[in-house]
Amino acid sequence: MIEPELPAKDFGILPANAGNAPAADEPATAGGTVLLLDNGSLAPSATLGLRLLAGRLAQAIGETVEPVSLLHADGIPAAELAGVPAEIFGPALERRLAQGQNRFVVIPLFLGPSQALDRFLPGRVASLTRRYPALRVVVAPPLYAAGDDRLARILQDRVLAVRPAPARVIVVDHGSPVPAVTAVRDALGRQLQALLGGGTRVGVASMERRPGAEYDFNEPLLETLLDQPEWRSGDIVVARQFLLPGRHAGPGGDIERICLEAERRNPGLRLHLTAPLAGHPLLESILAERCLAYRPRS
Repeated sequence: MIEPELPAKDFGILPANAGNAPAADEPATAGGTVLLLDNGSLAPSATLGLRLLAGRLAQAIGETVEPVSLLHADGIPAAELAGVPAEIFGPALERRLAQGQNRFVVIPLFLGPSQALDRFLPGRVASLTRRYPALRVVVAPPLYAAGDDRLARILQDRVLAVRPAPARVIVVDHGSPVPAVTAVRDALGRQLQALLGGGTRVGVASMERRPGAEYDFNEPLLETLLDQPEWRSGDIVVARQFLLPGRHAGPGGDIERICLEAERRNPGLRLHLTAPLAGHPLLESILAERCLAYRPRS
């Protein structure tokens, strides 16, 4: 059963009432298995990073948090994951349902309302519910919330760690077919501009986009922006709006490749890349709050 408390267009599978928080002496997720859910990657570093984050979150809330990916990660050889295979969402739920667990709290490691949360996840749960009618899934909102600047403060810390007084910063995300996801990038860019002040110019870009005018909201692409006169020389910080390392934001990944190619095209350009967002205590505080506020009702 999926509990409708927020509009389906916002989160796909719907969170329980945020006011239904546990009492002070009650476990944060009483009655439900907590799954920390990322999109998934074929890069071992992403799954290992997810596991590390799940462990830190478990310490923060005093409950077990199980790392699960939506897709892809089950293609990583277990030998590259310390001998422990990665789990993806559907089989992970099915295995636990067969063991008698039927209540789950899903904490999405997603910045915005992607299609993975709006379409794929509800479909997978609906399929399982036909076989396991007692299944109950509560999904917290994505990480970005209007009026909360903690994600921008993480970006600020990441930027200042590589360049203490940056003159120019580009916030780059993956790119998305969903305007609301790109709107998160734009909002974080505005928040970061306010945090860094008038001495720094902050731009935004996408790593990639789908073809077609209907996806022009992703513009500019990072590789295109780095050829523009105001962005093709001097020191620039590329702030990676990515949660975990992997084939996009990890060493040798797509962002690094785009930046190296831009430096080759523009010999006076010097790019400084930030670390992903995971590992910052503010991210862990957001996730812990989600665990405290979203859980199955008794």
